[in-house]
Amino acid sequence: MIIVHHLNNSRSQRILWLLEELGEPYQVIRYERERKTMRAPATLRAIHPLGRSPVVQVDGHALIETGAIMEYLVARAGRFGPPADAPGAIRYRQYMHYAEGSMMPPLLALLIIGKLGLLGRPARPTVQRMLDDHLDWLESELASRPYFAGDSFTAADMMMSFPIEASRARGGLNGSRPAIMRWLAEMQARPAYQAALAAGGPYAYA
Repeated sequence: MIIVHHLNNSRSQRILWLLEELGEPYQVIRYERERKTMRAPATLRAIHPLGRSPVVQVDGHALIETGAIMEYLVARAGRFGPPADAPGAIRYRQYMHYAEGSMMPPLLALLIIGKLGLLGRPARPTVQRMLDDHLDWLESELASRPYFAGDSFTAADMMMSFPIEASRARGGLNGSRPAIMRWLAEMQARPAYQAALAAGGPYAYA
């Protein structure tokens, strides 16, 4: 049995979605963020020293990092991996890393700026422009094909879901970028996505 240590409103929602797409049986152990800090509770440190989510226990391993967990589970199941064509495979690997490596930093910066109140206001326009550059590029990408890697749904789409959902929540993403919004609506309408919501509990970005 695969065990997912799942923190509310976190990146671990993507792991539940992947497992639902794969049809893998799994158990969810839920954790709630601490109200004052919004950080994961200390009890997660009993599972992994960093005390972060997601942590997935599978095949005798305790795996961390959403992208690494996804790559392991995709390879294990042999589904939702890179397309067969070389350009699609390159795009797949690119987006598997881009989601956290390039797109999440400005979103995290916007989150911190929002918590600083008046002190954070001078920095917001600069960080927003950085995020807008990402969103403009992603709009052009999804205007040319239905999914991030190509013509088929892959784990790259699941990886990209969280930063795009966060962009809609706090980064200004709206109907002015119709290709991204079309893609997001299609992702959230997938039966496995909806099943993952039911398994994970309340999720602010859905």
